[in-house]
Amino acid sequence: MMFSMKKANLAVALALAGLLAGCTLAPTYHRPAAPVSASYPTGPSYEHAPQEQGKPVQGPAADVGWRDFFQDPLLRRLIALSLDNNRDMRVAVLNGQALQAQYRTQRASLMPAAAIAGTETAQRVPASLSSSGRQYTGQNWQVGPAISWQLDLFGQVRSLTKAALETYLAQDDTRIAAQLSLISQTATAYFTLRADQELLDLTTQTFKARQASYDLIKQSYDQGVDSALDLSQAETLLRTAQSNQSQYLRQVAQDRNALVLLLGEPMPADIATQLGQARRLPDDALPLELPAGLPSDLLERRPDIRAAEHQLLAANANIGAARAAFFPMISLTGFAGTASSSLTGLFMPGSEAWNLVPKISLPIFQGGSLLANLDLSHVRKNIQIATYEKAIQTGFREVADALAGRGTLDDEVGAQRKLVDASQLAYTLSQQRFDSGVDSYLTVLDSQRSLYAAQQSLIATRLARLNNQISLYKALGGGWTEKSVVEKPRADASRPQS
Repeated sequence: MMFSMKKANLAVALALAGLLAGCTLAPTYHRPAAPVSASYPTGPSYEHAPQEQGKPVQGPAADVGWRDFFQDPLLRRLIALSLDNNRDMRVAVLNGQALQAQYRTQRASLMPAAAIAGTETAQRVPASLSSSGRQYTGQNWQVGPAISWQLDLFGQVRSLTKAALETYLAQDDTRIAAQLSLISQTATAYFTLRADQELLDLTTQTFKARQASYDLIKQSYDQGVDSALDLSQAETLLRTAQSNQSQYLRQVAQDRNALVLLLGEPMPADIATQLGQARRLPDDALPLELPAGLPSDLLERRPDIRAAEHQLLAANANIGAARAAFFPMISLTGFAGTASSSLTGLFMPGSEAWNLVPKISLPIFQGGSLLANLDLSHVRKNIQIATYEKAIQTGFREVADALAGRGTLDDEVGAQRKLVDASQLAYTLSQQRFDSGVDSYLTVLDSQRSLYAAQQSLIATRLARLNNQISLYKALGGGWTEKSVVEKPRADASRPQS
């Protein structure tokens, strides 16, 4: 009965110590003010009328699922494969799991450590040191549960645990940022491949047309009708097209290799076949009109900004740990079990034993290391503040750039289409004038060169518009979810999942 009461007293003492271990010396956290304007830039570069094929979405652009944003079924398959197999994505996930395990390890320091311990103590005490004046030789045995606990009276362990948690959350957001980046890279690589395939087809057609023109000029030159200058101009255009054909053949192969790297596995045969048949750049592959929202939305929607703030919170918690190091460190070691001078007597009546050993350590002189460590924690927090503010500025700039692109690229594509139409008409008219004997063939060659350049520029501008839409979607935090979120989730209600 006495032994049970003593164990109860020990448990009460440990519980009271736990109640005391609830404070922390970390500074009160205040989110730094966003060092950007309250609204995005305005002006002629940012004015944008919704496209005819666009459909406005409700709610933040970040909540538009990537399967709803990317309309191309083949692109959806490529993105799904890359999310499953890409090695950079896999490393980001594993890094998150590693930091989660480190947090759990650190969190365990808040709780008492218990174990079943069995010890044997053998000793020899010389007569000069023995209280009885005789030499003593003997053994002691004890077995039972042992408990050790560092009392976190000043919050050092709690601060370190908080820092470990924020570091893990920062890595989790870094994983989400890696997912957004991977989706953007896959979509960009896909559209780049299709643009280069369209350029290859255009160059092949141009090469055939210029080959026919060269053969015609060569025949006329041999007959003394056309000059050597006409023949030289025709050959110049022919070799340019021939060089471009080799360039785009190489580029298409490299685009496929880039996609395979992003997929993280060999490209499936059916996807390779479909890619080979996709010879034109689809202008309507991204039909959604994305609302930009306000710059303040970026603080919650962009995972890279959230990750930077978690790192700032971790640095703030580390200040608390550095402050706590100036105060006493108290630990408790307890044992409750049986003890005997012989192994056979461990479980005999009357062998119950217990002990409680409080230990206090008060730093007096550390050579200035504690103060230096505190100064270091403050400096690291200031570094994280600057990093967080830079992340906000970078996000603001990326959204503003994408909005400027959205406000101008539609008009640029329209102007390029008109340029192609005008160049096509000029080429047709110059061909007619040559056939009628009004102009020389140099006029035809010049208009042919202008048409080819205009067609190339149109494809490049269409690709730039698609890539800009992808950049805006990523810059606004889109891509963390597969399906669109119907209702805005409550803050910190759940972590985004892919």
